[in-house]
Order: sequence, then C-alpha cells, then structure tokens
Amino acid sequence: MTSPFLETDTTTGSTPRRRGLAGVALAAVLIGPGAAVLSSEPAAAASPSPVTPSPSPATPPPSPAVSSESAVNDTICNRYCDGRDPALAADDRVAVTAPLSGRTLQLHLSDSGPMGWAAIENTQPGDEVWLDRSFDGGATWDSGSRLGATTAPEGVGAWRTLMYNNDDWADRGVGALRACGRAVDTGAIACTEWARTRWNASNRAEAAATAMMALYDTANGTFRGAGWWGSAVALSGVIRNIEVTEMASYEYAVSTTYDQNVGERRGHFRNEFSDDTGWWAMAWLDAYDLTGERRYLVTARRAADHMHTFRTPACGGGIRWKEGEPYKAAISNALYVQVNAAVANRTGDAAYADRAVAGWSWIRNSGLVGADGLVRDGVGADCTAGGTIHTYNQGVLMSGLVELSRATGDGNLLQRARELADAATRPGSYLTDDDGIVHDPAEGWDDCSDDGAYFKAAFARGLDELGDEVAGDPYADYLSRQADSAYTTSRNAFDQYSLSWSEWTKPQGPGCQASALALMNAAH
Repeated sequence: MTSPFLETDTTTGSTPRRRGLAGVALAAVLIGPGAAVLSSEPAAAASPSPVTPSPSPATPPPSPAVSSESAVNDTICNRYCDGRDPALAADDRVAVTAPLSGRTLQLHLSDSGPMGWAAIENTQPGDEVWLDRSFDGGATWDSGSRLGATTAPEGVGAWRTLMYNNDDWADRGVGALRACGRAVDTGAIACTEWARTRWNASNRAEAAATAMMALYDTANGTFRGAGWWGSAVALSGVIRNIEVTEMASYEYAVSTTYDQNVGERRGHFRNEFSDDTGWWAMAWLDAYDLTGERRYLVTARRAADHMHTFRTPACGGGIRWKEGEPYKAAISNALYVQVNAAVANRTGDAAYADRAVAGWSWIRNSGLVGADGLVRDGVGADCTAGGTIHTYNQGVLMSGLVELSRATGDGNLLQRARELADAATRPGSYLTDDDGIVHDPAEGWDDCSDDGAYFKAAFARGLDELGDEVAGDPYADYLSRQADSAYTTSRNAFDQYSLSWSEWTKPQGPGCQASALALMNAAH
C-alpha cells in the first residue's frame, strides 16, 4: 500500500494491520511510596523545553521474548510491524527520560524505523515497563494496551520493551510515544514526556507541521480543539508548509477538510461572522495556489461575495464583524481587503480589486491606524476607533496591502505596509519587547485553545509576505529571532509550542501550534 507519509519512504509493510478498540484516557503520574495512582487527566510534561538526548547504554538491555505478556491489542504495520526487536534498529536516540523511585525510564527512538521502545535502568526484578501511544497530540491513548508491557526478570540491570510504530500510515495517524513504568517496591508509576521520531520532522518547520497534524481529525476534517476559524488558520499553515518544505505528506488534509465541510453551516465555509468567512477564504486561496483545483477558488470567491454583504454605509463604510451587530472589527475589514485583492489577482476580475481598494480607503480614513502606526481593534457604533492592539490586525493588513499592491500596481501600498511592520517590530514597541521578541496582549489571558493563541500566525505570515515583496527582505532577521527563541524556549519534546515565544507559559494546544507553524514556515 502507498503511505501518505512521504518524506523518507513511500511504502509500508504488506502485513495486514489489526486495530483494536479505541481506549479511554488515563494518565500515569509519579507518586511517592505506596500504591500507584491513576489520574483521569494527562500528566503534565516534566519539562517543556527541548530534551537533550541521553547517550544510549553502553550495553543494550536484553529484549523480552515475544509472549502473551508483551502482546498488544493494536498491531500497526508501516515499514515494519509492531513488536520488532530493538536489536534490529538501525539507529537509537534517547529522546526523553523520567525518574522512577531510583530508576530511570527512557524513551528510545529509531528515526529511520520509525519506531520506538521503552527501557528502564537500575531496575529491580518485578519492575514493569511499557509504551503508551497517542494519535491526538497526547490528549488520549489506549490505556488498555500498554504496548509491549513486560516485567524485568532476575539478574538484569536494565530491561526494555519491543519496538512499536510511532505513526499509523494506513489510517493517517500522526502519533507520539512515551515510556512508562511501575516500580515493584514502591508501586510508583511514572511516564516520560511524549515524543516522536524525526520522520516527517527532519527540520523545525516540518516538525511543527507534524505536531499540528497530530491534532487533525480525519473523521470531520478539522483540527481537534481548534474551533471553526482556528481550523482555517491551521490548515493554511499546513498548506504553506508544503510549499516551503516541499514535504507533501499532509496534502490529504486539504481535500479531506473541503469534502467533509463544504456543505456545513451556510455552505462553502460561510457563516454569520465576516472574519470567520475571511479566514476560510484565505485557506482555500492557499489551497488553490498549491493544487490548482478550481473548486477551491470558486469557494473563496463565494466567501468574498458573502463578506461583501456585511458592508453598510454606517461610519462611512466598512464591513460589520457579525450580522446584526454594528461593530466593524479591524480584522474583518483587513481580511476583506486581503481576500478581495487575492481573488482579483487570481481571477482578473476588477470588481474584486475595486472592493479591496474601497476597503483600504475606509480603514485608512477610519482612525483604526493610530499615530503610533499600529492598528486598533475596531470601530464601534459611535464611529470611534479603539480597542486592544493585537498582532493579527497588523499582520493581516500587511498581507492585504501586499495583495492590493499586486492587484493595482500601486507601490505606495507596500510603503504603508512597511510602516505598519516597522511600528510593530521595533524593539520596545507595544508588540515587541526590549529583547526583540513579539508578544500579543492575548498571551496575558488566553490559552492555546482560545482565539488569541492564533493571532501571531497572521503576524508572522504578514511579515513574511511583505518581506518577500520588498528589496532585501527586511524582516527576515526579525522572523529568525522569533523562530530561534520559540524553538529554544517554548517547545516540548513533541515539537508542540506554548503561547509565548520567549518562555513556556501555557499548555500546548492548536492555537499555539498554528502560530508556531506559521512562524517556522516564515523563517524556513
């Protein structure tokens, strides 16, 4: 069979794959002496920063013989089938470790396999060791399988499981593994952080995309926990990752998302929110650019037409954020410029360019862009501009002005976009700290599943698109600084990111991952 995971190898094993019942989420947590405790919530990561791989043991521990004890409920076959002897691994990387009552748990990964196994060092007879495997970013796993569960016998100082696959290529399951164990004398149970092989993750941009796709639900064509418009931002990130890395492993998400959702809500990804419609329009314009399939352009055009119905003469023009609401959000109007200009550039229809010109004229005259060069949140019923300054309002308008410059040939629009970018990226500005790292105000109150977590995705994209359009790419160093900081300080062993790009601040989730993915794409 042909695998959708194409980076290194395009074939899987021919052995039939057996899948068992999906499990219930149970997390093993390290406790003190006494009976083991199982929590109904996943255990917190031991360390959110990258884990330096530990050296492999000088003398590898023996592997258990294949027996009923090490049999599993779910058998997956990719390049190799579950239950392979680690002695056959072509490479061995200790990705993460965890302490357990004087022992050390290790998660070993064979990146070329791509498979992993659990090991326990300083073991006592009767200690248990096993693997957990997750296909939803570590949120749940099959608690009934305890992959390769085995008990250390007498006379060994270390013990390990057999090898198990990281991913499930046939079912497009992007997975992660962790090593778990139970100390026989204390009853304590511990697990390492989740981690995965470097398959489809050979650089930080690919790794960010793979961790994003670990949250993708092929059954409904959206990203778990991302919400409606957040899934559009995440999909755009995956599409643009294919373009910048040339790794096509996840292109299936484009057609799957479209086919599963094109008839939802009001059809063609339209609903009562003009900004939601705009985010999806940009996702399908990205999809059209990648694939050339006209159905995506048709949907984007219908979305642009739907956004136009939100326009009212109140406050001199502009489009409403939501049907029936007077508020005219900056994000809705910036997306209106971006979407209409992008449609004009791809269809040659001057009517869409005219809409984009009118949209920019309204933004320019509305007071949304303050004396500091930064875009406010919106215009209220009293026609006064104000509200919090967010990163995405700057980024989408930069992208919109780039598209509009292409549509009209007006180079002055790029200068206006640069003024926005310079105001936002200057060290010590409202959005960039003295160390040169960008922060969105939403970092102070949102988490990785809320709207604010997605805001920096548009900011990174806007700077990237503007930099590509002007001589010398003046924002490349800024984007590289953000990417280096995020990769070093706010990433865990699974290449999942937190809300801040200067420290680990909030649990990982779809919004933080979508923003980090956009950043890694821009800096690649």
